[in-house]
Amino acid sequence: MEQSEGNHVLIPHRGFALISGIHDPDDVDQIFDVEIRDSDVFVVTYPKSGTIWLQQILLLTEAKGDLSSVSPEGINNADLVPWIEVTGSRKGFISAPSPRFRVSHLPYKFMPAALSRKKGKVIYVARNPKDVLVSYFYFHNFATMLETPKNFEDFFEKFMTDRVFGGSWFEHIKTWYSHKDDMNMLFITYEEMIQDLPTVVRRISSFLGKDLTEEQLANVVKHSTFKNMRKIPQASYEQISDDLLNHSQGRFMRKGTIGDWKNHFTVAQNEKFNEVFQREMKDFPLSFIWDIRDIM
Repeated sequence: MEQSEGNHVLIPHRGFALISGIHDPDDVDQIFDVEIRDSDVFVVTYPKSGTIWLQQILLLTEAKGDLSSVSPEGINNADLVPWIEVTGSRKGFISAPSPRFRVSHLPYKFMPAALSRKKGKVIYVARNPKDVLVSYFYFHNFATMLETPKNFEDFFEKFMTDRVFGGSWFEHIKTWYSHKDDMNMLFITYEEMIQDLPTVVRRISSFLGKDLTEEQLANVVKHSTFKNMRKIPQASYEQISDDLLNHSQGRFMRKGTIGDWKNHFTVAQNEKFNEVFQREMKDFPLSFIWDIRDIM
């Protein structure tokens, strides 16, 4: 059954919800057979888990920390590192020169099969799902391609029953994580990036085979902090069309913190979430930082 999402609708497709006007099911299906080059890099995330942060880090790492060569006037990071699943992006990817950088929210089963033959590279970024839920709630309030929630309680129930774009957070992370050894994958968390961005940037540059000097690494970090990215319109999505984002209703980069869920979840919601989390993740050795105070 189709669900309304603002001016668009969610289209169920092979167990996943796509957004009409943004995604084309036939086009998405063809991603699986796309040829992959060794230099290709895909950043995979569930929505609201650090995608635009990685777009900035990828571009800066490639530019050896030189911000001026990364952000041409009027060109957004999303144009330089686009979503592979957005209609038309697949064709552009096929003809693009190397290195080809792309981001995706797609489940494992839709992505190029060649990735599981150790072709190309995948950076998977995970974020604690309670903060994902809260961040996604606010995003729905100003993303015009998504349904405006009635209230937090209603959105909480939709997230917990997989009735949002991205589907089940649990299914997304479990499926990708279970295939991590089949591909060239770097698995990092949003919380690690907040906790120690220089170390994560170093890991990313090493994974990509980039030999950066200490000064170049420092510049990548400097221009990739939440505070500085908010000042860069190309990186913070402030230039994205009002057809997609109603900028009067919020900012893409809202807080960038850990533990904001505590300001939103009721005791009952937290108990319910914990119960589902423990059941779903019992066979996966993944731990998350749930509160900024845990790393202070």
